[in-house]
Amino acid sequence: MTFTSDSRTKESVQQFRRFDADTQLALLWFGYLDIKDQLIPANQTSAQDTAAALYDTIAVLPKEQQLQAQRDIVNNANSDISRAYTALSSSAKLDLWLRLGRAMEDGTVIQVPSDYQLPSETNDFVNTIQGLDFEQRIDFTRSAVFEFGAK
Repeated sequence: MTFTSDSRTKESVQQFRRFDADTQLALLWFGYLDIKDQLIPANQTSAQDTAAALYDTIAVLPKEQQLQAQRDIVNNANSDISRAYTALSSSAKLDLWLRLGRAMEDGTVIQVPSDYQLPSETNDFVNTIQGLDFEQRIDFTRSAVFEFGAK
């Protein structure tokens, strides 16, 4: 499902899905850092509650298992956490990634290594995303994370 009718944003979602799981996670992280000051959680309470419950499940795991849980979600693995993610609404999925971004920033959840460099094949993609306005970037992110989770 795509939450946008903008062709540039739709193409960006398709391009994003072609990257490996770790690259997708890093792109979500750097995307979060780029727009975090503009983000205002406005989800329904039920979406926030379900996102918080899954976030809490991930946050208490050892760091490597936190990373594996995120990889499982991105890779559509058949794991407990990935299945729980699939059951979330689109708003709760977006809320979960916002929570994970904040937790990575404060060190609660495993962070992208400080010396990590995005692969060179992401350069055009990053430039395209940075050229989108804020609402398009939110639509892109919602569309990108919606398809994650167990199938």
